[in-house]
Amino acid sequence: MKNLSIKKLEWMPVNKHIEYVLLAFIAVLLWFATSKIFTLPNGNSEEIATSIGLMLIHRFWLRLGLPALENMVLEFRTLELWEQLKFSVALFALLFLGAIGVMIAIL
Repeated sequence: MKNLSIKKLEWMPVNKHIEYVLLAFIAVLLWFATSKIFTLPNGNSEEIATSIGLMLIHRFWLRLGLPALENMVLEFRTLELWEQLKFSVALFALLFLGAIGVMIAIL
């Protein structure tokens, strides 16, 4: 006689980074929702929302295993001058492309 076994289904995400994407989505959603939840008469709700949002982003940053911001600044200062210049130009190009994207979205 054959026994039928019911296997326990375990949810396994296809992409291991889906947890981080969901965590980032929840952090952004909470950041915008906190200003509505903590509406204070003196107008401090934006400060509370900003501090909670920055705390969530910091925890998300560390959970991804990225180095702390202080370490990144110290490492930047140890780069050669041409490497610092190349990095600064790359950041400016990203900022410029972001500004173009915003202008296209507005128009």
